[in-house]
Amino acid sequence: MFKGSFLFLLMVFKLNSWASSILIPMDAGQKNHLKAYGLAYWSLQNGIDTDWLLNYRNGSFLLKYSQTAEKECKIRGISYEVVTDGKANLIIGEIVDPNVNMELVKLEKAPKIAVYSPKNKIPSNTEDTDAVLLVLEYAEIPYDIIYDEEVMKGDLSKYDWLHLHHEDFTGQFGRSRRQTNFQEGVQIQQSLARKYGYQKVSLLKLAVTKAIRDFCLGGGFLFAMCSGADTFDIALAAEGVDICDDIYDGDGVDPDAQEKLDFSRTFAFRNFILNLNPYGGFSNIDVSRTRDVDYTNDFFTLFEFSAKSDIVPTMLTQDHEFVIKGFNGQTTAFRKDVLKPNVLVMAETKSANEARYIHGEFGNGQWTFYGGHDPEKSRGGGRGNIPTDLNLHPNSPGYRLILNNVLFPAARKKKQKT
Repeated sequence: MFKGSFLFLLMVFKLNSWASSILIPMDAGQKNHLKAYGLAYWSLQNGIDTDWLLNYRNGSFLLKYSQTAEKECKIRGISYEVVTDGKANLIIGEIVDPNVNMELVKLEKAPKIAVYSPKNKIPSNTEDTDAVLLVLEYAEIPYDIIYDEEVMKGDLSKYDWLHLHHEDFTGQFGRSRRQTNFQEGVQIQQSLARKYGYQKVSLLKLAVTKAIRDFCLGGGFLFAMCSGADTFDIALAAEGVDICDDIYDGDGVDPDAQEKLDFSRTFAFRNFILNLNPYGGFSNIDVSRTRDVDYTNDFFTLFEFSAKSDIVPTMLTQDHEFVIKGFNGQTTAFRKDVLKPNVLVMAETKSANEARYIHGEFGNGQWTFYGGHDPEKSRGGGRGNIPTDLNLHPNSPGYRLILNNVLFPAARKKKQKT
């Protein structure tokens, strides 16, 4: 009996010694990169020690082993490896070697996620194809949808990370007057503005924009795509200036609007020129109407950063591909000559000299702007606003960049050397 008990205990000891960690590889061998981020988020929710291995096999994750975690990997269809303490220590030793461009980052807590999006899909149905909503659903990462009412009530303080997508913060309703549901959208927005005591939608949107600015100023993480990026900065620069044509707010544009812009208020852009015509793009920040890039040659390239001294951009650029197919949107990419000097360009379209993916700090917070609407639709939001089926794109490198940002607030970041 003693011998049998001893053998059983020895077997348990060997099993525990062997099954010490779970490695989630993020290189080309990963079956589902997108769901792997959801697994990392799940592990944080469940108090499981989780490390992000920057530049190790394209940004892998290392979790403390448990049968529950291994079962979750199987359920989600994620490639994983069970590694011993010895193997895990060898991996960590390789990463912390000062001569290699890798780093280990501890993930501490699951960030509280909010997506700023109209709940009634008015004035545009493009929210049905919001890339962030799609990938959060697919990766099984929980989030809340908030809009102007929640922002005005002060609910932003409940969240760590906020996403803005395909939104018009200038009060020009996305400059989408030709849409069949335009008038219905106008009425909804005007009613909401009046509820909060504003005579114009642009004034309500400015109040919302400033609340989001303060969210970032206080330490929040802001992520914006498509027109959510440039209209946010335009609204900040145009505070106190009427830049809306009478078809949008009932009176004309201030004839000196361009000269009155205050670029000191913006996050990313300066010296941009407004489009004061009531149709078309908002300004020359976006390159969509001037770029001459053939569809078949539209690619952007991620920059490589020092994992040990520039941890933040390294986290945000983890990917298994570094040349990524371009995709359009109402705002496709950003002119480099209107970027502020302190803006960090993380990806560019070299042939067009344009920035696709940029980052910066604001107060105690940080922001990232990503051009385009849907990383798996090269022509924008898609035909008939049909959402992308991410079951067909589980290894999308363009969508991975979004999820890097979602997970970013969970990291305990070391102070940068530069």
